[in-house]
Amino acid sequence: MKQTLIIGASENPTRYSFLAAQKLKAKGYSVLLLGRRKGSVAGQEIHIQPLPWENIDTVTLYINPGIQTAYYDYIISLNPKRVIFNPGTENREFEDILVAKNIVPVRACTLVMLTTGQY
Repeated sequence: MKQTLIIGASENPTRYSFLAAQKLKAKGYSVLLLGRRKGSVAGQEIHIQPLPWENIDTVTLYINPGIQTAYYDYIISLNPKRVIFNPGTENREFEDILVAKNIVPVRACTLVMLTTGQY
């Protein structure tokens, strides 16, 4: 099963990361959550420390570019197939680093991709 890691997960139901976690779970995807505060979404625990997860297919970002720099090495270490930069998270510097590591950067909205069957 393809696993998705959401970075910037929140149990606030008005956040897009919350909606994405719910929609991914509803569509049968395995979801892992990393956020600033402990909690849970869609029956999954929000972790506050990066963990050495394996078999990550997709990382979807809900954190701004200024925060992303602290996660560059971590995300690369997970060796995902792609990293989705949701609106507001676009980061040319990180996208270029990912391409150099053979990881596909995708500028898109996870929710739209799920809705249109492009996920």
